[in-house]
Amino acid sequence: MSQDVSIDTTIDQQQQDWEDNTLRPSLQKLPESQKEFTTTSLKPIERLYTPRDLQDTDFAGEIGFPGQPPYTRGIHPTGYRGKVWTMRQFAGFGSAYDTNQRFKYLLEHGQTGLSTAFDLPTLMGYDSDHPYSEGEVGKCGVAIASRQDMEVLFDGIPLEQVTTSMTINCPASMIFAFFLATAEKQGASWRKIGGTLQNDILKEYIAQKEWIYPPRPSMRLITDTFKFCAAEMPKWNSISISGYHIREAGATAAQELAFTLRDGIEYVEYGIRAGLEVDDFTPRLSFFFNAHNDFFEEIAKYRAARRIWYRVMKERFGAKNPRSWQMRFHAQTAGVSLTVQQPINNISRVAIQALAAVLGGAQSLHCDGYDEALALPTERAALIALRTQQIIANETGVTNTVDPLGGSYFIEKLTNELEEEAWEYFRKIDSLGGMVEAIEAGFPQKEIHESAYQYQRAVERGEKIIVGVNDYLMDGNELGEPNILQIDETVERLQTERLQKLRAERDNPAAQRAIDALKRAAEAPSVNTMPLLIDCARADCTLGEMCDALRPIFGEYQEPSF
Repeated sequence: MSQDVSIDTTIDQQQQDWEDNTLRPSLQKLPESQKEFTTTSLKPIERLYTPRDLQDTDFAGEIGFPGQPPYTRGIHPTGYRGKVWTMRQFAGFGSAYDTNQRFKYLLEHGQTGLSTAFDLPTLMGYDSDHPYSEGEVGKCGVAIASRQDMEVLFDGIPLEQVTTSMTINCPASMIFAFFLATAEKQGASWRKIGGTLQNDILKEYIAQKEWIYPPRPSMRLITDTFKFCAAEMPKWNSISISGYHIREAGATAAQELAFTLRDGIEYVEYGIRAGLEVDDFTPRLSFFFNAHNDFFEEIAKYRAARRIWYRVMKERFGAKNPRSWQMRFHAQTAGVSLTVQQPINNISRVAIQALAAVLGGAQSLHCDGYDEALALPTERAALIALRTQQIIANETGVTNTVDPLGGSYFIEKLTNELEEEAWEYFRKIDSLGGMVEAIEAGFPQKEIHESAYQYQRAVERGEKIIVGVNDYLMDGNELGEPNILQIDETVERLQTERLQKLRAERDNPAAQRAIDALKRAAEAPSVNTMPLLIDCARADCTLGEMCDALRPIFGEYQEPSF
């Protein structure tokens, strides 16, 4: 102990000498450019970090070694030396055929996993020919309203041989049913299929605002998928607990971290209440984080997330399986950071954000297209985004060692601070009764609104510089205007024709029997809805018909004003 005191005293003396003899003369000649330096989250940053900032850190208990608890340095002992992250470019536009062609294009150019973006009607549980769908079909993602659409989407793509992610939430069970029926028709074994269903309704109430049913029946659908996947799909991630959209709504890094992990806790608690043993389903939970602009804050966020999740699973839930302790996560570069002004600058932003995700230990990654502030990415923009990942993996050297920034005074201090902020949010949410109750009270929503407001004020005051937006402005289009991917109304017309043909040619009595069975299952809390939804998919029931069958039983969510 006396040795530690001696070391601390020496550092104090050395720092005082540095401040007196080196720093002060420098500041007199060249004052610092601003009074306060902060992260993108407006978190104050000190001028210098030293061993004193880590004096209370327990290396074994808080940092450790990769592949060992508390997993701060990563869940794999060799990092990316054995296998680089999955390059999973988000794709989806127009018809199922259009997106199938984009999938194949990306796979041909080195993408290693699929990620599916759905259009707004699909995200909201409406068929493409519903009146509410008019003008939106295929515009922000692919239009999927039936099993037939799903079959076209994956035509020529063996589902046993490529992992597939589906970004779908309120109608996740129904879309999953189409996917499983399609895999079945391909002759694929469900037990051999790998991939991820986003299936995260809590962040919808918090941030993205795409819902159908109220929280509790929605949680029932999610725990039904947990049970089904635990029994039938050992390689499938039954949920991707998403902080991405929370951050896009204006949350700070600490809020993204806290609300995402507290959502994860809520899902585990509901799974246990539904009768599952903790180690039967938690190894297949996955997470999805934003990769924002502040390079070091993002890296610290990922490291803190792994450490927190380990402690939550071990101490709060008593999980015994090490796979339950290990947080696996996908990252996507920050769409909210992309600018319409000088859009070519977005290529640089995306590269830096992606590098932060890699240095933070992501298991899979999507890089945004530089033109996505204007429209869905063109083929050229998607290829540049994929090449960005490939350059990071093969040319930068960041895959050569595990957690290369581990031990940095700054990184470790940031990691500790973000972790403590997350625990404080956990205490507040627990005091409200849980995350569902906190959402009903508007707590996370109000916290995010305030953070978004404060950041916007900082931008407007010029305290936060966005190149090309509030500084370094240019007249005209000196950097060039990108081509725009246009989705015309042909997709909606063709989708309407396909659905009319489907309803005319299917066995309608069989489809009605499947819908009736689904309704009965929904009214019986002990019955798992997933097998009934798969039966509906096999009978060519549409997405809207399946979602509508549950609306009278579960009700429809109306967000209260806060």
